[in-house]
Amino acid sequence: MSKPELTYEPELTGLLVVDPYNDFLSEGGKLYEHGRSTLETHHVVEHMRQVLAAARAADVQVFIAPHHRWRESDPYSHWKTMPPVQAAAAKGQTFADGTWGGSFHPDFEPRPGEVVAQEHWLSSGFANTDLDLQLKKHGVRKLIVIGMRANTCIESTVRFAAELGYEVTVVKDAIGSFGFPEMDASLQFNFPAYANAIIPTAEIVAKLSA
Repeated sequence: MSKPELTYEPELTGLLVVDPYNDFLSEGGKLYEHGRSTLETHHVVEHMRQVLAAARAADVQVFIAPHHRWRESDPYSHWKTMPPVQAAAAKGQTFADGTWGGSFHPDFEPRPGEVVAQEHWLSSGFANTDLDLQLKKHGVRKLIVIGMRANTCIESTVRFAAELGYEVTVVKDAIGSFGFPEMDASLQFNFPAYANAIIPTAEIVAKLSA
């Protein structure tokens, strides 16, 4: 029995752009070299642009889920526990506030009326932020997810969205990771358990433009 075709009604759908920082997406960013292979092979930034443009043209509400920006005032030295991925971000001063690397890639700057959720400290765009509240206040029940990084923030956010009852679509060539083993693990084994659809940019753009 085939699954029903998903629909993307503008009044029910939100586009979620995860961590669109220069440090991730722009040449010269602190993490760009880690992601270069997947970003360039899959033309991720261009596909993200296409999805964002299609969402805006279809009057789909846009949300940004930004990672915590490193700040001098961060309380890391007083924390009793910290997972490795967070410790690495703290040590590398990733997405440093007030710097080019900690600014959004210019193609993904929010327009008036688009929502920038509170910064997430670790991986999930929902954990300890107002993202769920913002989505609910806008009447969103269906999420289209793009951005970085496949097996950390994208995967954690998708899992959390599923837990909260959202219908999730992952745009598989509009997300990047630090290499193809990470990407393959997410696309082949993990996303299928939580995402209702895993589709390419061309397909989601066509659906939004229909």
